[in-house]
Amino acid sequence: MTAALPLSLFASERVYAKIYPQAVANNLAILKRALAREDGGDAPRVWATVKADAYGHGVAHIMAGLRAADGLAVMHLTDAHICRDAGWSGPILVMAGLAHASEIALLDMPDLHLLLSREPQLQWLAAAPALRATPTVWLRFRGDIGMVGFDAASYRSAYAQCQSLAGTGRIGGQIGHLNHFGSAERADGIDEACDRFQAVTHDLPGPRSTSNSAAIMRHRGHAAMNDWVRPGLTLYGASPLADRSAADLGLLPAMSLHARVLDIRTLAAGDRIGYGGNFQAPSPLTVGLVNCGYADGYPRHAPAGTPVMVAGQLTRTLGTVTMDLMTVDLTGLNADVGAPVVLWGDPKLPVERVAASMGTIAAELLTGLTRRVPLLTAPIS
Repeated sequence: MTAALPLSLFASERVYAKIYPQAVANNLAILKRALAREDGGDAPRVWATVKADAYGHGVAHIMAGLRAADGLAVMHLTDAHICRDAGWSGPILVMAGLAHASEIALLDMPDLHLLLSREPQLQWLAAAPALRATPTVWLRFRGDIGMVGFDAASYRSAYAQCQSLAGTGRIGGQIGHLNHFGSAERADGIDEACDRFQAVTHDLPGPRSTSNSAAIMRHRGHAAMNDWVRPGLTLYGASPLADRSAADLGLLPAMSLHARVLDIRTLAAGDRIGYGGNFQAPSPLTVGLVNCGYADGYPRHAPAGTPVMVAGQLTRTLGTVTMDLMTVDLTGLNADVGAPVVLWGDPKLPVERVAASMGTIAAELLTGLTRRVPLLTAPIS
């Protein structure tokens, strides 16, 4: 949502997120430079992945940072219409293809690409009336991730059906081939998967796309040989690699999550705080109550010790996150009531570090913010 009220109100009264479209533009430029081919050939085109409302950043908020993208990749057809409403006029790839036969009615825009993963989707297109705007179709190979897509036994039959659909004018004449690696973050994570994909598609014409953020950053030579790549997490300034931080990769965070200290408690050794007294002070502590909880999307399962920043100083959470509040350790810090809190997105506190401390991934935190957290577009400070 776009806040109609001044930033000062949110800074004093509630949790909010800052969104930085300039950071998205920076990260997209980093990715494009990484994809330059050593042989001087054409670099792949980029589907900027904006699933889950741009990984929780809001498509409308980051659109200005996506101008250099060649296309957008969304999950559902309704998301494609949202991107058009936000001002995107270029190609859009719908990763879920058609969810139901009734979605044929939504195929009314130019430059639409559908990723097909299931036999019924082919049948729905075959039964469709003449379309005002024929989509381009991609086929998804099931590959090593093993979840959705056509397997090696059914892929070529699906391709033949697409050729027939193209012949009747229900889809465009070009048919693309897409694979999604399940282990691209590993140095040895794509070799076998590449061989399987190549064995199935080697003699089939059409563009190819295999590489997400992890593949681009870990296997740049392979990614550069794609016709299209599909970065997601890296666009938003988080590293997909466990051994390299976002800063190491030159990425800038596109979101920072902010709250404030509402009140301060002084605990003696042995004092308890929280539901059921579930946190007991092992020694005298100064505890800050922060206006952010799991109803805002900060996970309840975040363990005590999760890093946060208060008034520019790194510290830790204490106890269990509640619906509306969390507790942080202010012992020895220079912080008063009203002190600013950054929960992630500062260069000293990248979202992947916070996620790792919770036993999850950055994408879950970014996409997990709830509707009550305002998204405020901001310049990079």
